[in-house]
Amino acid sequence: MSHSIPIRIYYEDTDAGGVVYHASYIRFAERGRTEFLRHVGFENTQIYKDFGVLFVVRHLDADYLSPAFLDDYLTLITEVTSMKNTSFIMSHRLENDEKSIFEMKVVIACIGEDKRPVKIPEVLRNALQDLQ
Repeated sequence: MSHSIPIRIYYEDTDAGGVVYHASYIRFAERGRTEFLRHVGFENTQIYKDFGVLFVVRHLDADYLSPAFLDDYLTLITEVTSMKNTSFIMSHRLENDEKSIFEMKVVIACIGEDKRPVKIPEVLRNALQDLQ
């Protein structure tokens, strides 16, 4: 199952030519991950307080397929595509009028207070797997 959020392109997201700056897409994906977690009932700060774990980006692979521009109104679609004991993969797709313009896969690792990998807490794993 996927979760989507709207993304409006503002001046702060663009370069001098009005084209979305490449790093902005990574920020959009971060928003998508955060809202995905909220959608399944968890907030990042609460996850740390309740379970003593953090989700961090271990690796990302991004494909810029077509440019986006100032004032564009886009849709970001986020989903979990696979789960392991201490990590999971999320897929992000940014669409403009249902045409994919950016795609990214992100490996998210679960780390403990000592910043070392730990198993994803069962309640979080279950919530994420239910949307797979």
